[in-house]
Amino acid sequence: MAKKRIILLADRTNESIASIADLLVTHLVDVVEFVGDDLQTPCDGAIAIGGDGTLIHYGPLLAKLNIPLIGVNSGRLGFLATFDAESLIDYRNEVFSDSAKLTSVMLLEICVDGGEPMIAMNEAMIAAGHPFRILEFDLSINDIDAPTFRGDGMIVSTPIGSTAHNVSAGGPIVDPASSVIVFTPVAAHSLAVRPVVLAHDATIKITLRKANEGTSLIVDGQVKCHIKEGTQITAKQASDALSIVLNPSNTYWNTLVDKLHWAAPPELIEKTDSL
Repeated sequence: MAKKRIILLADRTNESIASIADLLVTHLVDVVEFVGDDLQTPCDGAIAIGGDGTLIHYGPLLAKLNIPLIGVNSGRLGFLATFDAESLIDYRNEVFSDSAKLTSVMLLEICVDGGEPMIAMNEAMIAAGHPFRILEFDLSINDIDAPTFRGDGMIVSTPIGSTAHNVSAGGPIVDPASSVIVFTPVAAHSLAVRPVVLAHDATIKITLRKANEGTSLIVDGQVKCHIKEGTQITAKQASDALSIVLNPSNTYWNTLVDKLHWAAPPELIEKTDSL
């Protein structure tokens, strides 16, 4: 079997990441030819070492270039990185083969007032900002107008991003292999407002009726711009999708249980005699 040409994306100024990179270079030599870290280099895939932030940074770039992503966790949670160094070495023959298991995850395209598109792997969020007065939005989905919405903000999420800010705000957990868009209000000023799961081809338009001085658009954790009254934000499925190589020893549902403790019962404290 011919060796796979692989780009290695690793911040070697970080000691822990550098040690993982060295370990992989040493133990994958029988199946991998490492070809540097230039994304323009012809390759069969890219290994990104880091936490979820690292994968979110590289994801849209790799999707545009149609390069499959192999995520190796060196962070605290590592929800998106399906491998650690040991498991990638153990399963190297399966991962670096023509029959490797991949999943395709959708991304979002976000535009402000018809400007240059921004790509979100996890989500786009409108945050109230200082002085934290309630925001007002006009909302339309596929050009069908909804009632004026009031609240502290809103989140538009991809399926793979559903376990980030979306779930913290009360939104649903969505299978990352799905093709849907999740719309979740933040602290809505009405009991009738609930999260909505939309078809992948939906177009969401949000127009600010009332904003604060510090109201911002945040894309994948990065403040992209401050937004004011009259600003219109459009969200829809991006044309590119990201291919992620799966860990043969794990599933998304295992990850939910192991890392987010999904459906875990409350911890019981043993009753002891008081002093």
